Amino acid sequence: MTLLEPAAGPDTSTWGGRHAHDPTAVRDDDGTYWLFSTDAFSEGPVRAGVQIRRSTDLVTWEFHGWALPGVPADGAAWTGAEGLWAPEVVRVGDEWRMYWSASTFGSRTSAIGLAVAPHPSGPWEDRGLVVTSRHDADGPNAIDANVVVDGDRHWMVYGSFFGGIHVLELDPATGGALDSPGPGRPAWGPGWLVARRPRSVEGAIEGAFVLPRPGGGWALVVSYDSLFSTYHVRVGVSDAVTGPYVDRAGRDLRDLDSDPAVVGTTVLAGHRFTGGRTWLAPGHASVLTDGDHQLLVHHVRDGDDPTRHEVQVRRLVWTDDGWPLVSPQPWAGLVEPSDPSAWPSDVTELLGTWEVVTFDPAGAGGVTESHVVRADRAALAEVRALGEGLFVGTWPTDGGPGVPLHAVVFPSWDAVRDRAALSFAATDDSGRTAFGTRTA
Repeated sequence: MTLLEPAAGPDTSTWGGRHAHDPTAVRDDDGTYWLFSTDAFSEGPVRAGVQIRRSTDLVTWEFHGWALPGVPADGAAWTGAEGLWAPEVVRVGDEWRMYWSASTFGSRTSAIGLAVAPHPSGPWEDRGLVVTSRHDADGPNAIDANVVVDGDRHWMVYGSFFGGIHVLELDPATGGALDSPGPGRPAWGPGWLVARRPRSVEGAIEGAFVLPRPGGGWALVVSYDSLFSTYHVRVGVSDAVTGPYVDRAGRDLRDLDSDPAVVGTTVLAGHRFTGGRTWLAPGHASVLTDGDHQLLVHHVRDGDDPTRHEVQVRRLVWTDDGWPLVSPQPWAGLVEPSDPSAWPSDVTELLGTWEVVTFDPAGAGGVTESHVVRADRAALAEVRALGEGLFVGTWPTDGGPGVPLHAVVFPSWDAVRDRAALSFAATDDSGRTAFGTRTA
């Protein structure tokens, strides 16, 4: 059983998906979804131990308690942390492993530790530290773990600001670092550097997640910029877990010489569709593979109440050439269209009026307003269908001349109009991306 909330403190029964920060989701054998997140509450202190929620549809969440009784002793002694951040939960055989992070804001004296359980609901048993870092030493900040399984090799992707994102090899049998001097003792070295940003933007990169690409290779999903306002999600791809990762324009995600605003391909940033909520600072994303679809699980803020964060889930799709993109619409749960035959396979199925958001790589932070695009036969004359949902060609995304795009078109649920509708996500070779929903 997970731990119940203390007698004193906020009423978590009313939270639902609110106050879920740095979320990751898993599904148990019975079909229940479990969400793990940072010990955060926008209105004041909250007890430590990793928040847990559960859901049957990934839309309505019930607060379930905390995984641990507080910050494990080794993590508290190393960092002085009063709460745990950015948990990562994976299943290895019959064992569930949770990698928690301990640190304090603005410090690189941090630790990632491991706890194990027979089920996502617990009970969770602490197994000690996996990797640590110190503020006065060069290298990564030991928080924000993500575990990647590549055949019989396991890897941890981690890091936040400071020294960038690194990859460290794990021992599949124990879940600890492969170069650890002993069980529960941290690794000697930081591993491979795979992404970083220059000091001119405070090295603002964190919350990495690596997943396999269709057809081979890997995609790195990572968050850029300010947690409170300009946070957004970018991607790069690589042939190996350990990199190098490059963006759509071929720029290395370790590049410190190019304009830091353009390195990395933006797939999700602050935006607003006409009549809908203003979604601000989406980020720290994980990916849930659930049957035949994949879902991006991230936190986001409401532009009308930006101090509060909440969990949001969106469909993740892949272009014909293996780039991950994100739905413009939040996942709708049981009403989400699920018929595989509903994915369009003919250009004529795209005719209509679309509301589109286009993300400029140089200005992805903040909020991008939508605009209307009318896709008539002339506008779609150079678009080709490659299969169910996959299209390439010159696509009118901004009301002006079309640009060559790789697009994915799929059924969705329009959150503004509360009805089923077609949506798309697309990218061009320069790294500009767009997504939108057909309105008429």
